[in-house]
Amino acid sequence: MASIQYREIDGRSAAFRTLVGALGILVLAGLAAAWYMEHQGHHVTGMSNRIVWGVPHVFAVFLIVAASGALNVASIASVFGRELYKPLARLSGLLAITLLAGGLSVLVLDLGRPDRLVVAMTHYNFKSVFAWNIFLYTGFFAVVALYLWTMFERRMNGFTQRAGLVAFVWRLVLTTGTGSIFGFLVAREPYDSALLAPLFIVMSFAFGLAIFLLVLMAAYRGRARALGDALLHRLGNLLGVFVAAVLYFVAVFQLTNFYIARQHEVVRFLLIDGGVYTGIFWIGQVLVGGIVPLALLFAPATRGSRGALAAAAACVVAGGLAQLYVLIIGGQAFPLAMFADKEVSSSFFDGVVASYAPSLPEVALGAGGMALALALTALALKVLPFLPQSLADGDAGSAAP
Repeated sequence: MASIQYREIDGRSAAFRTLVGALGILVLAGLAAAWYMEHQGHHVTGMSNRIVWGVPHVFAVFLIVAASGALNVASIASVFGRELYKPLARLSGLLAITLLAGGLSVLVLDLGRPDRLVVAMTHYNFKSVFAWNIFLYTGFFAVVALYLWTMFERRMNGFTQRAGLVAFVWRLVLTTGTGSIFGFLVAREPYDSALLAPLFIVMSFAFGLAIFLLVLMAAYRGRARALGDALLHRLGNLLGVFVAAVLYFVAVFQLTNFYIARQHEVVRFLLIDGGVYTGIFWIGQVLVGGIVPLALLFAPATRGSRGALAAAAACVVAGGLAQLYVLIIGGQAFPLAMFADKEVSSSFFDGVVASYAPSLPEVALGAGGMALALALTALALKVLPFLPQSLADGDAGSAAP
C-alpha cells in the first residue's frame, strides 16, 4: 500500500478567502464584545451575582472539552495501533490545540479583568481545582505540540507512540479536571456528583469527533483530494457509539439524583418544571444532540450518506452546547439550599429560581472564540502539511512523514 503524502491546502480559492474573512469578522466581533463588557461592566450582560457563568462559559467549556476529544483520533492511531486512523493524527493534534486556544481565549476575556490572570498564574491555591487546571491546560499545549513534532520530524517517528500515550493520559486527566470543577461544587445541588468527571470524558469524545468530522469533510470538499467512504463510515459509527454513551451517562446521572431524596427537587426542576432549561434539555440536548444523530447515523435510509453524517455531526455540536447550557446556567439558576430542611424567604430572592437571558455581547464573545479556533485551524492547514494528499479507500493504511 502506497505511503501517505502530506500536503498543505492551496488556500487561494475564493471560498477559502471568504471563510477566513468571515471567521475574522466573528473574531473581531468577539474582541469588540469583550472590550464593551470590560468598559461598561457586566451589567450590560445577562449575568448577575447569582448567574456568574453565562453563555461565554458555555462556549469556553464546550471548546475545552472538545479539544480533548479531538485528540481521540490520534490516540486511536498511536496508542491502540489502528493503522486506518494514522493519516488523520496530525489534523487531530492540530484541532486539539486550536480548540483549546479558542476556549481559553473566551475564558480569559470573560473574567471581567483579564489582567488579573497574572495573579492566578503566580499565586496558587492547590485546594482549588481551578489552580490544577492552569497546569493541565498549559501542559496540554506542550504535550500535544511535542506529539505533533514526533509526527512531523522523521527522526522522531520512533517516539510517536510514547508521546501519544502521554497525550492520551493527559487529556483524560484534563477532562476529568474540567468536569470536577462542577462535581466538586458541593454547595450547588445540580453539580455535586462524582459522575460529572466520566460524563465530561464521554462528552469530549462525542463533541471532539463531531468537530473533527466537520473540519475533515470541509477540508476535502471541492478539492483535488479523495476522501474514502470506508474511513467516513468508521468515523460515523464511532460517533454514534459516543453519542449513545453520552445519553447513557446522562440517564445514569439523572437516575442517581432521582434515587437521592434530597435531589428530587433538582431532578424535577431540570426535567419537568425548569421552563426554558427543561425545554433545552429535552429538545436541544436529548432530541437534537442525541436521538436525531443516532437516527441519521444508523437508519437504513441515511446510513452511509455523507450529508447525513455532516448533519449528525452538526447536531452533536448543537446538542453539546445545549447540554452545557442546561448544566452550567441551569445549575446556577436552581436556588441554593442555604439551610437544609428549612424554608428560606428574604428580599434577596432566596429560594427563587434565578432569571437569565444572554445578551448579544455574550453570544458574540462565545462565537468569536469558536471562530478563532477554526481560523487558526484553517491558517495552519494552509502553511503546514497536516492533511494527506489522498484518503481514498485503500490509501489510508500507512503514513509517511
